[in-house]
Amino acid sequence: QVQLVESGGELVQAGGSLRLSCAASGRTFSRYAMGWFRQAPGKEREFVAAINWSGGSTNYAGSVKGRFTISRDNAKNTVYLQMNSLKPEDTAVYYCAADTRGGVVAYGSTFYYNYWGQGTQVTVAS
Repeated sequence: QVQLVESGGELVQAGGSLRLSCAASGRTFSRYAMGWFRQAPGKEREFVAAINWSGGSTNYAGSVKGRFTISRDNAKNTVYLQMNSLKPEDTAVYYCAADTRGGVVAYGSTFYYNYWGQGTQVTVAS
């Protein structure tokens, strides 16, 4: 079992920055890939960013590339999402997810992730 707890979401003005954190417990964090997804009201959950077990491979959605950065600290069992130049369209509940069946590839689809956190709300005001 893996437990994931997100934090860091809040209300921010457009153009601002936030850093989300996801703390993992349970199985060996350093062996699996992690991802961030988001879901806005009335929309499907969508991929944001992913990172493989070592941090050596990352993957981003086109809409956030160049603005968001995913990173991980395996010593702290934590994955981060640094979000800069935030836009109102970034408003959503952000979820972190773990792919414990893989680890080498940072997949960009919900299909590969078998553990999910409860989510943290990010609201970007215009």
